[in-house]
Amino acid sequence: MPAGTFDPDNQAAAGAYARWRDARLAALPASAAELIVEVRDPRALSAIEHAAIAARLQRANMVIYASRIDAEDKAIPMALGRQFGLTRLDGNWLADEDRITQIAVNSDASHRDYIPYTSRSMNWHTDGYYNDPARPIHAMLLHCVRPARNGGENMLLDHDIAYIRMREHNADFVRAMMAPRAMTIPAREDDDGVARAAVTGPVFSSHPRSGRLHMRYTARTRSIEWAGDATTAAAAAWLRELLASATAGKVRVRLEAGMGLLCANVLHERSGFEDDPAAPRLLYRARYFDEIGNVSASPALTPQRRQACPAR
Repeated sequence: MPAGTFDPDNQAAAGAYARWRDARLAALPASAAELIVEVRDPRALSAIEHAAIAARLQRANMVIYASRIDAEDKAIPMALGRQFGLTRLDGNWLADEDRITQIAVNSDASHRDYIPYTSRSMNWHTDGYYNDPARPIHAMLLHCVRPARNGGENMLLDHDIAYIRMREHNADFVRAMMAPRAMTIPAREDDDGVARAAVTGPVFSSHPRSGRLHMRYTARTRSIEWAGDATTAAAAAWLRELLASATAGKVRVRLEAGMGLLCANVLHERSGFEDDPAAPRLLYRARYFDEIGNVSASPALTPQRRQACPAR
């Protein structure tokens, strides 16, 4: 997309935006089943498997792969990511030395206060919303080693669709969410003082080179500060209502062993779950500074038909 396409005040980009919007809405998945691609081995995709994954990424900014490879091996998501140009991992502070995070219930002092490492539900967010705007997370990969005994489902929504719905409802809301000081995540402190400084930035922005839309968001209501104007407050409330509604394009999936989600850091939430003590839930999470590559043309220029590349 050309730079500035998502600025509601850019009249020169109105035509490009309209084509992009129509393509995104025409490609909306009706269920997670339309986004699933069966693969023999995610570490070494065949040309057909790679093309099927790329088609779904073009269509919905996300794909769910399913394999029978259920080994406890972080090389699996890392190898899959490399096949789509993903190499620059974000080593967030609870990640392992290889910058892959093990998402599992963990009650030690470092993890117990953070919801991803509990069995509780997680509200809507994009990954890395507390990152400095100069270090945005453009891609995210979740690989399931073991599911929970019950629950642990993910609800997903392409952030492109959230932007479109907001702009159609009230373009002033989009302007507020694109403001440089729209959302602030306060500093994180520990026993040694400030462990992470406060982070302020927009909710919606676009990549300076590709022009693709990016979203930085959390639905949390504590430890977050919105810009103090009435329009931003109304936009934040409207977005929470959208995510709570049955909006078209929202899909639900429960990742089973050998399955994974590769996405352009779309909006997602997680339901609470009950673990099996003998085989507790374990997912690997990789966050990338890179955008997903190797998916050919932009969906704004090449709308995808729903049956263009069916799952095998």
